Amino acid sequence: MDLQLTGKRVLVTGGSRGIGRAIVEGFLDEGAVVGFCARDPQAVSTTADELAGRGQVTGSVVDVGDAEALAAWVQTSAEAMGGIDVVVANVSALAIPDTEENWQLSLNVDVMHTVRLVRAAMPYLEQSDAASIIGISSVSGRESDFASGPYGTAKTAIVGYLHGLAMQLADKGIRANIVSPGNTYFEGGVWESIETGDPALFEMAVGLNPTGHMGTPADVAAPVVFLASPVASRVSGTNLVVDGALTRGIQL
Repeated sequence: MDLQLTGKRVLVTGGSRGIGRAIVEGFLDEGAVVGFCARDPQAVSTTADELAGRGQVTGSVVDVGDAEALAAWVQTSAEAMGGIDVVVANVSALAIPDTEENWQLSLNVDVMHTVRLVRAAMPYLEQSDAASIIGISSVSGRESDFASGPYGTAKTAIVGYLHGLAMQLADKGIRANIVSPGNTYFEGGVWESIETGDPALFEMAVGLNPTGHMGTPADVAAPVVFLASPVASRVSGTNLVVDGALTRGIQL
């Protein structure tokens, strides 16, 4: 299937590893022009070099918790690419323990970076004929679990924010959707650290999934790329759960 993404201009936050990197790879494989950001200069440089042969990609060092830096990156990227068609808000602080600092961090990084990314990109999205906004939430934003608190609440807020945007922006032809992954395992990720640091929690999490295993970044990236594509032009306001049947609630 041709997803009609050739030449489309895409921005992805947190694109140097894990789900974010897989999303960047997915768009590149479909012929999109991709700009990504992350905080670690070495990770950004290495990722950009490794993906250069896959398509037209640019990496930038940006802390998405810094509102001015995020807005500047969006503007610079739009000028370099000649516009923006798709934005993917992927970064999370992964601030799970219930502390004052983690509440502030989750709201600023998870929620407000999504809001600020959309605001900064909006003038360019309004000029696109295939504008799409994707936010990465989590099953922890849909059902209460061990990550309820700062992390889970922030992920719930992302779903509410983007669902509202879908309605508000529909008459402009701008779509907004959410992808909510279940447990996703990758090298350097949170579940790898839990596997060694808290084996009992890791085994419990694996055991809860009917598939008997956790997902991969590529499992999450494919639905993101599809939802962002013109092929999914009638899909907006959807929270697509990608969890291998982990969650039990019926999504009406």
